[in-house]
Amino acid sequence: MLPEPLPPVPSLDVERYGGTWQQIAAIPQPFSLQCARDTRAEYGIIGPGEISVRNTCTTWTGEQSQIDGTARVTDSATNAALRVRFPTVPFEIAEEIPNYVVTYVDDEYSVAIVGDPARTSGFVLSRTSSISTEQWQLVRSTIESRGWDSCFFLTSPTTGGLEEIRPLCTL
Repeated sequence: MLPEPLPPVPSLDVERYGGTWQQIAAIPQPFSLQCARDTRAEYGIIGPGEISVRNTCTTWTGEQSQIDGTARVTDSATNAALRVRFPTVPFEIAEEIPNYVVTYVDDEYSVAIVGDPARTSGFVLSRTSSISTEQWQLVRSTIESRGWDSCFFLTSPTTGGLEEIRPLCTL
């Protein structure tokens, strides 16, 4: 039996969610394997329900990698389910099915956990490059409560944060 789709937060303030986020852990994805460290997502408000997306990182060779796209809110009741598209990605499905669900965001909008409805992707985002031990424990328990295996998430090296790649379940 398949699990229920990843639940969104009850209500996302899209404007507060905008800005720069650092990826501090993630389930590795084919499209980000070139990223060695300092992976960031920058979200900007284009208009009602439409967001600009810029993902950047430092590659294994020390160069900068960047991709630009857009996101559209697909669930106006919560604003927490979106369809993210990158025009330069071949074979992308053009449907309005959400592929980005904000399943957790703290009250300060300083830590967030997102993934796709089927949980094949998952990202831990922070406004800063490091979080406290207590925040890591909360992230891990939240990931597990949402139906993921926390061992599938690997920490993402950040300047000023964790420098090594480790399974989240070992933190």
